[in-house]
Formats: sequence, structure tokens, C-alpha cells
Amino acid sequence: MSAGVNTAAHPGGHDAWLELPDGVRLVSRLWTPAGEGPWPVLLMRQPYGRAIASTVTYAHPHWYASHGYAVVVQDVRGRGDSGGEFGGFAQEAEDGSRTLAWVRQQPWCNGRIGSYGFSYQGLTQLLLADPDQLPDALAPALCGLDERRHWACSGGATWWALGLAWGLQLAAQGCRRRGDEGAWRAIRSSLSSGAFLEEGLELLRRHDPTGMGLGWLEGDPSRPEAWVRHEPPEELWHRPMLLIGGWHDPHLAGVLELWERATAAGGSPLLRIGAWSHLQWQGGIDALQLDFFDQHLKGPAPPAQPSSAGSTPSIQLQAITGGHWQSCNPRQSSGQRWRLVSAGLAAVDSQEGQLLELGSTPELGTPAPGTVLLVHDPWRPLPGRGGPLGLDAGAVERGDLDQRGDVACFNGSAASAPLELHGQPQLEITAVADQPGFDLCAALSVLRPDGSVLQVSTGVARFLGESCHEPRRRGVALQPVLLHLQPGERLRLSLGLAAWPQIAVNPGDGSRPLGGSGPQHRTITVALELAGAELSMQPMVGAN
Repeated sequence: MSAGVNTAAHPGGHDAWLELPDGVRLVSRLWTPAGEGPWPVLLMRQPYGRAIASTVTYAHPHWYASHGYAVVVQDVRGRGDSGGEFGGFAQEAEDGSRTLAWVRQQPWCNGRIGSYGFSYQGLTQLLLADPDQLPDALAPALCGLDERRHWACSGGATWWALGLAWGLQLAAQGCRRRGDEGAWRAIRSSLSSGAFLEEGLELLRRHDPTGMGLGWLEGDPSRPEAWVRHEPPEELWHRPMLLIGGWHDPHLAGVLELWERATAAGGSPLLRIGAWSHLQWQGGIDALQLDFFDQHLKGPAPPAQPSSAGSTPSIQLQAITGGHWQSCNPRQSSGQRWRLVSAGLAAVDSQEGQLLELGSTPELGTPAPGTVLLVHDPWRPLPGRGGPLGLDAGAVERGDLDQRGDVACFNGSAASAPLELHGQPQLEITAVADQPGFDLCAALSVLRPDGSVLQVSTGVARFLGESCHEPRRRGVALQPVLLHLQPGERLRLSLGLAAWPQIAVNPGDGSRPLGGSGPQHRTITVALELAGAELSMQPMVGAN
């Protein structure tokens, strides 16, 4: 394709092929601006279909082409119409570097390349084998480097519903490539009906036994040495970087680590975290991303455009409540600390437990910290809802869940003035179980004067083995937050022993959970000893 070919008139773009040294051919869809090139290029490498081009979250490539960019969206090896066998992240470093070299050789490329994309296509921007072939600017969104911590597990528990759904999506794509229509329909039916939560693991073993998704689900979260952690070329940390995260996205810890690594290496990344889930970005970030690439791929922005490096804030975070954007340092927190108090009825009466800010004067008649007992009944496990791990991800109403007898609630005092909370909520509490396995599942909510209970953050921690019988200090890290409480609003901390199907149901026998409740699952009783229990706001990065 010559530099003068106009593909902008065709919204579907046109295809171009790269042949790799091993003979595998990778196909890319190309969109170019009207008129004569060459142009700066925006590159996305993804496994879901080049024609889709991540339009679930981004503007169509045609829009970027209309603003002066050639846009290349590539089917990675073994996906879409590209050749070869799909090997997941392990294949992307070599193929990514060769793709960058190929793009720079094309007559429609002026030599400057920016990369963009979220999730899988976010990490492909960072996995590069040749330090001499790097993007000139990159915008990785909703991704991280550690396959265990940033892609598969939280608090020692595997992401069950999310992991199955994603693994089965990739498996179905493999079935389609092989022409196995029956297997494709079986997977699609299971996902549509919800049966995949129980039968999905077997479907993966049958239809994608070597896939990355199954490997993560069957991997042991307690053995970090058995998991892959990726390392980008050192020079990449110094390239202009726009990092995108969401408060309700499971990969947020990965984005924050990328920001921490880049700044520690001397880079100057931009960081934006919105009140977003993995697929819902509430208007998107395309205008911001266009400004970023204009600045770094087209030279300094004209004075009329407030998008130069000097006027663009390096950090902007969106409040979960209220929705406005502000600058906020992830290495700092608002610093609040609360103790938990109950006379033992916090799981019976959702208003009885108290969350008392340390340093405040307890009200007359406040009980001693006490002990709260929770019972997990595997026949009716506590549902997980919203948050980063839910298929219904986001801030959600949970007042009905807090009325259950297997949920202990601790309520703060009503705010007398506007109050900001930012950081990562961290719970430390002594807990002991009557079985050699249990989970602690925490939710932080805002109680509003109208009675609604808006859940804004969740966290899980899994404990297995005989040490569960011992009263030990246990920690639960919740998803980071930026909140603004208004006068009359209160915080609530809710504690339970399950979050199905976000994480598998703990069988209580010390074995690793791999599904929902079964006939061998045990009833689990956990005593929460509130003396010394503390909820605190810790820095989002750099905390001990």
C-alpha cells in the first residue's frame, strides 16, 4: 500500500500483512487520513478481532484517522486471521518488536509510533524484546506486569467469574478458528445461561487445555515463584506514557505499579484513574488520549490548545462519589484510622456495630470491642456484588446484603462537614476458624441519609491450613478509593465469609477452592476478635 492511498473513505479500513521470520503471517487493519502521507501511527495489538478494534471502550480508529493518524490494529499470533498458534503473553515481546520495525518501514508511516489499548492490548505495549524498537509514546490502560497479582488473584483468591468468562471467550475464539461450531455453541450457551460458573473449568479443560486462562485458574496463588512476572525494556519507562486505571477495575494495582515504576525510573507518566469498571468508561478517554499523542507524536501543541506538558496535570483522579477530578498523590493517603466495636450483635443488627475514628472521644456507653461470630453456610454463600471482581462491576447498592445474618456491619459517625478519603483501605483483625480454611470478604460503603448503602470498595483474603485454627492477625486489602462524604453521610464496613461467584466458595477443608458449593463443603464458623482491630487508609503505592 503506497503512502498516497486513501483508506479514510472506507470506515472498515484495509488489511496489510507482516511475515515473521518463522513464516507466520500477522494481519493488521489499517486506517489512514485523507490526503497524502506519511503520518504518525497509532498501533494496537489485540486478540479479539481487528475489526472490533476495542470499540467497547475507545472511539473507532476512523476517528483517530480523521485527526491525522494512520491507525494499525493487529490480530496477534493465533487470533483473528493471523497465522500461528496463540500462546498468550509469552509470544508478544518478539512479535511486538517485529511489528514496530515493520510499521516504521511502511511508506504511510513517518517513523513516529504511539501505542494504545486496554487490558491484553495494554500489556502488549509493554512486552517488547528489542530495546531499539519501542513506541515513541504509549498509553497502556487497565493492565499490569504480574500475572498473579494483576491478572488472576486478589488476597490469595483466584478471580473465579472473571477468570472463567475471559478464558472461555478465548477458548470460543479458538473453536471458531478450528471450525468446531459445536464447541463454540456449548461455550456460548454456558456463558449466556450462567452455567459456566459451575461447568466452565471442565469446558476449558476440554476445549483449551493449554490456554493461559485455564493455567491461571488452576495456578496456586500462594506460590508466587510459579507465576510469570513480565519486565519491559528499561528504556520504556522513560518514554512518554499515559496510564489509565479505574477504581472498579481488577487491574488497578497493576496500573498503580506501572506509575510507581515509571516515576522511580525517572519517567514522567501521566496518570488518570476514573470511576470506571473494565468496560464502562463513562464517556471514554479519547479526547485526552488524542491530546497526549498530538503532544508527543506531532510536536508541541499550538498555544491555543491547553494540552502541552506544562499545563496538563500529571495526576488526575476522579472521585467515586461526586465524580469530579482532582490531583492526588498515590504515595500519600488521607490517613484516617478506625477501630471496630460491637457487643456481639453486628451480624444480627446492621446498625449495632460501630466504626470509631481513632483519636475521637467514645460516646458514653460505647461497648468494649468485643467478639463477633460469623457462620458460613455453603448452601447459601454470601454473594459478591459489584466492585472490581463482579460481572456487574462498579459502585452498587448493597443494603439487602447487609441485612443477612452472615454479614457483620460496622458504622461510622455521620460526617458533620465534607470529608475526603483517599488511599487504600486496609483491615487488620484477629480471626480464628473452626475449620482449616476460610475467606474474609470486606466491603466499604457510604450510608446516605435516605437509607441507601452505596458500596464503593471491596477486598478479599483467603486462608488455608491448620493455622486457621489459631487466633491470628489477618489482613484484608480493599480496592483503593477517592471519596467525598457529604454532611450526614457515614461509612460502613461490612464483613462476610464468601463473595460468590467473584471468588470460589471455600470448602473449609484446607483444599484450594475451585468452584461453587458442593456436598462436601463444610459449615465454617469464624470468630472476629475486635480488640486491636483497625481499618486504616494507607497509600495506594509504596505502603509497607
